[in-house]
Amino acid sequence: MTDQGELFPIPAGSEPIAPLATRMRPKTFDQLVGQRQVVDVLRRLTQAGNMPSIILWGPPGSGKTTLAGLLASQTSARMVAMSAVTAGVADLRKVVAEAKVHRRAGLRTILFIDEIHRFNKAQQDAILPHVEEGTVTLIGATTENPSFEVISPLVERGLGELHATIDGDAMEALLEVARGDARVALNGLEAAAGLAGEGAIALEHVEQALQQRHLLYDRAGDQHYDIVSALIKSVRGSDPDAAVYWMARMLEAGEDVMFVARRLVILAAEDIGLADPQALPVAIAAQQAAHFVGMPEAVLPLTEAALYLALAPKSNSALTSYGAARELIQETGNEPVPMHLRNAPTGLMKSMGYGRDYKYAHDYESGVADQVHLPENLKGRMVYSPNPRDRKPGK
Repeated sequence: MTDQGELFPIPAGSEPIAPLATRMRPKTFDQLVGQRQVVDVLRRLTQAGNMPSIILWGPPGSGKTTLAGLLASQTSARMVAMSAVTAGVADLRKVVAEAKVHRRAGLRTILFIDEIHRFNKAQQDAILPHVEEGTVTLIGATTENPSFEVISPLVERGLGELHATIDGDAMEALLEVARGDARVALNGLEAAAGLAGEGAIALEHVEQALQQRHLLYDRAGDQHYDIVSALIKSVRGSDPDAAVYWMARMLEAGEDVMFVARRLVILAAEDIGLADPQALPVAIAAQQAAHFVGMPEAVLPLTEAALYLALAPKSNSALTSYGAARELIQETGNEPVPMHLRNAPTGLMKSMGYGRDYKYAHDYESGVADQVHLPENLKGRMVYSPNPRDRKPGK
């Protein structure tokens, strides 16, 4: 068969006995398929000589090892690969010692750690200072969500020191994403500077560096409260389109996932309540699922819950009933507990009438005892005002 007719021609220099996946491994960025936005950013950074420390997260066979090799070759760096399954702290120390020697000779070392999520916290802490000091550039590969399995300082990106100017919009976006974390802000700034080259850092450079679009959303200002209000009122108004839109505005702008989940739980009890008692378990399940899987997948259970709540019938009887009870307490003060409802753990208390004439509801065929449960002075006062959409238990 000629080269022209070969389906999978063997690249020059490859061993014929190597597996096809190895023989066909991309040799250049142009041969790498998928994740073009991320790959283009990394290619531009490496071409400028600014190799970041990064964590590559994806399923087996998605190209994490291949991308690491391409990044190393683009920067003419020395690459040391190890597996977290078999390597220990002693191996890390050996790599760091060698990297220091090569660094003095002007050669950068890229440390590629496959399955980095298998390293325990002590092992990750052992490599962290050397990554922060720039002794090694870390490329970690993991099939697990790095926000759960990798300590946060290693998840953040870092670059060599660059100097540039930055415009106001870009600075605002950078600070919003950093949320008070100086390391994130400085490393993001350096990454954006690498993309900007000799020009001023603009909003697009920050967005590319952090892989996050800047949205107008101040978590401590008017935008925060306005958008939260819009979410609440959209669910209350049974508008599923608007409910998901406003929730997405919050999440895409970096709002705390648990803040959104808490709002949905509150909405389930406040605005749906007894009209659909299943709404609260749905919201609680969404909160637990979002906490368990983390972002970005957390948007799925939260969206399911937001849609359910928006489409559910509405009742605010939980809100109005508690409000009525609070007003009654403020009006009447500390009314005594009726004697027949009091606990009587001692003979003295029983002799004083505690618990006397109490009717045990289960002794009655209907399961309901005809007795007063409110304080004597409040007999006949209403707290619960039934909503016509409230469901009775079991219906």
